[in-house]
Amino acid sequence: MAVEIKSHSLFPDIYWATLEDLSRRLATRNLAPGKKVYGERLLKYRGVEYRLWDPFRSKLAAAIVKGLETVPIQSNHKVLYLGAASGTTASHVSDIVGERGHVYCIEFAPRTIRELVNNVCAFRLNMSPILADARLPERYSPLLEKVDDIYCDIAQPEQAKVLADNADLYLIEGGWVMLSIKAQSIDVTEEPPIVYKREIDILAARGFQVKEEIHLEPYDKAHAMVVAQSNGFGHI
Repeated sequence: MAVEIKSHSLFPDIYWATLEDLSRRLATRNLAPGKKVYGERLLKYRGVEYRLWDPFRSKLAAAIVKGLETVPIQSNHKVLYLGAASGTTASHVSDIVGERGHVYCIEFAPRTIRELVNNVCAFRLNMSPILADARLPERYSPLLEKVDDIYCDIAQPEQAKVLADNADLYLIEGGWVMLSIKAQSIDVTEEPPIVYKREIDILAARGFQVKEEIHLEPYDKAHAMVVAQSNGFGHI
């Protein structure tokens, strides 16, 4: 059987690829044809190139494979990505928003951002790498505009607070956030569900309506993905 690719039933800019062995894998349309980011397989289907999206390498992919029903990031959106690292997931977000969207990538590790620049952003004009600390969002205000969505994947103790602080400055009214909660980065002594609830409560107190929470096992241990929407009346 030849490879077949179809749009995800809920997310038109995300795809399911059925491979030769009939297995089904997540994929995005490659904005930089011929270029791989992390060794992923490239597929051609009806003249278009797609990249397989590995849920063991990307928490966003893991959440979608686990049945996430809300992915606010879509074509033409502007996205603030906190903790972009070397660009594995950020590159797929770049694919999703397309040429008319933009991804502002915040990363504080110099070596990691060099990899992001050289291996990813150099081939994707819709990505802006920014060497900065996500805990100090006012410091990169000259480089940003208002965004539709914020995606947060940082190994910090106060993950929800950092996300909300950035939203205060950069998220449009009624905009969406996605928070990848790393329980062990917050409190290694506490059970993950308790940590998840604490972070979700912080988002709620800061003016967000939590729409969905999904745990990422077996792809990532002690991780959860939370999707929330600003109440549209500004943040506390």
